[in-house]
Amino acid sequence: MWFRDDLRINDNAALAAAAEHGPVIAVYVLEDPALTGVRGLGGASRWWLHHSLDRLIGRLAEQEIPLLIMRGDPRRMIPRLATKTGAAYVSWSRRYQQPQISLDAEVKQSLRSRGIPAHSFPGHLLAEPWEVTTRQGEPYRVFTPFSRTLLTTLADTFPAPAASAIHGVGADPKRSRAELAELALLPTFPEPDWTDGLRDSWTPGEDGAWERLDNFLDSTGYARGRDYPGGTASSRLSPHLRFGEISPRAVWEAVTARLPDEEDAGIFQKELMWRDFAWHRLHHRPDLAITNVRPEFDAFPWAWDPTELARSTAGGRDGRRSPETTDDDFRAELSAWREGTTGIPLVDAGMRELWHTGHMHNRVRMVVASFLTKNLGIHWRHGEEWFWDTLVDADPASNAFNWQWAAGCGDDAAPYFRIFNPQTQAARYDPEGVYRAKWLPPAEEYPDPIVDLHDSRRTALSAYEDMKNHQARG
Repeated sequence: MWFRDDLRINDNAALAAAAEHGPVIAVYVLEDPALTGVRGLGGASRWWLHHSLDRLIGRLAEQEIPLLIMRGDPRRMIPRLATKTGAAYVSWSRRYQQPQISLDAEVKQSLRSRGIPAHSFPGHLLAEPWEVTTRQGEPYRVFTPFSRTLLTTLADTFPAPAASAIHGVGADPKRSRAELAELALLPTFPEPDWTDGLRDSWTPGEDGAWERLDNFLDSTGYARGRDYPGGTASSRLSPHLRFGEISPRAVWEAVTARLPDEEDAGIFQKELMWRDFAWHRLHHRPDLAITNVRPEFDAFPWAWDPTELARSTAGGRDGRRSPETTDDDFRAELSAWREGTTGIPLVDAGMRELWHTGHMHNRVRMVVASFLTKNLGIHWRHGEEWFWDTLVDADPASNAFNWQWAAGCGDDAAPYFRIFNPQTQAARYDPEGVYRAKWLPPAEEYPDPIVDLHDSRRTALSAYEDMKNHQARG
């Protein structure tokens, strides 16, 4: 069983299929970006992966299944391991983006050429991208009709094998944890240790996922409270779904059966379908993280430096600092946005929550993304790259898709002229200032705003009109 973003035992069709063919050997390969072209994980995701794998080692050991942990190119390593161990069957859960799709196809072909059956299984999404199409067989680009069609595909359920039905060849957790340590996923730089906040906020692993889901299902008021960052209505399941510690179908069915309020259940299930929509779009647009979906935005004058990330922080989680900047340099504003020192309270509270916990409330994510791309005029890719490195739920599809949505250049995007006013949003969704008070310093230490919200809004709208006029002129 080749584990990837499905770090769970229950409701894992690929693991169940492997178990049907005899004792199981499990393997995880951290794919080397230099060899595979697969985007490397950010710092917060690496922290999560380490702890999720550690817990998976323990869960598998209960069934005497060893977890072999490696780094490199699975096109070479998986066939070699299967041959060495005399595997009669190899399975894994499907991936839906390039270059992973082609990589997995190569592994499958290599195994089958050696006479070893190899099969992939669903489980990361509610429905496969090729199952949800228009009447013309084309992929959807608008969420509402997509969600209607998706609902018609959810009649069948995925297998949910019991852990007791799975057994292995004998586990050595100590060896697996030594191999995990060799991946060096955790930071090694000196204090301050930014992982303290992550440890305080999260319990990675399958057990943590189900505990989080149970707590959510015991609550009420999701539909009414989900937009209020100072409350507790959010499920906070996103990192568990990102690493496959729980399947979206399992969450869907649990919400249907146990969430007491029908409106709460329906609204939350729309969020699960939005996640699927992002993945379906990435399946058809593998360049989603680097290319505007709407090509007219190629002419939009966002501030952009393709070398900035490599020259500065690589996202920041590795402990390095941004380069020195001048006051008239957009990089100074980008640094202020990253550090939560823009002088705009709701924006800064969100960015500080992100740094401390590896997470940010969804309403606030929209506000900080709008502020970066529209009030500061900085390219959405700078924001996407920062979130990729600092979010524990940095999902290849949702991260890029939602940044393009917020910037106005993506599929089914918010109109460009919809600019979230952080002051209005704070008054409406944090009226008592609970969220801002939690994350901001005392008022006397707070900086002045780095930009005027009204003037910068007018500038953004003017740039949008210029872009439209440029497009009209051809």
